[in-house]
Amino acid sequence: MVEIISALSVLAYITLFLILTLRTAHASGRSVWLFGKGVKQQVLPAFLFRISFVGAAVYSIVVLLADREATDPIHAAFEGPVSNLIGSVLAIAGGGLAFYSQVHMGRSWRIGAASGELGRIVQTGPFAFSRNPVFVGQVLLFAGLLLASPNFVTLSFLLVLIVAVHLQVLIEERILNEDLGDAYQIYCRKVRRWI
Repeated sequence: MVEIISALSVLAYITLFLILTLRTAHASGRSVWLFGKGVKQQVLPAFLFRISFVGAAVYSIVVLLADREATDPIHAAFEGPVSNLIGSVLAIAGGGLAFYSQVHMGRSWRIGAASGELGRIVQTGPFAFSRNPVFVGQVLLFAGLLLASPNFVTLSFLLVLIVAVHLQVLIEERILNEDLGDAYQIYCRKVRRWI
């Protein structure tokens, strides 16, 4: 049952992420997909995000449709009611945090970063506690999936996502610093990168 809750959390978050992204693009009248724009193309992070999100979505659909027994060492080490419960709670909380943070960004929402394509700095709500609450929520969501459905597949999705997030944050910070200068540096001194 907890695997199903976590799988549904992943699918719900990805669906809401895409819907909100399309709505934001429509409302702003421009593309919010910036991975391929600008001098600093984000080819590797974009590729890694696609692998982790598409993979997690497919895996979640398989969990919902198949009755299978996992036998890998990760499953044996982490399978249990406490791990499963914590995983389900993390998946729900992480998906909720990521989605709420995306909603809170409003028209500043972008996927990727390109010079001259940035919105305003959002410093309220979850952004008062973390400069990257969307990414924090996504990592929690995938960590929850791993704990609720522990195996090499879910571990690999989490690790790929962490690498993608790390690379993307480094790129975004450089661009934000170049485009927004002092305002962004002041924000960075007040709010931590993660938590």
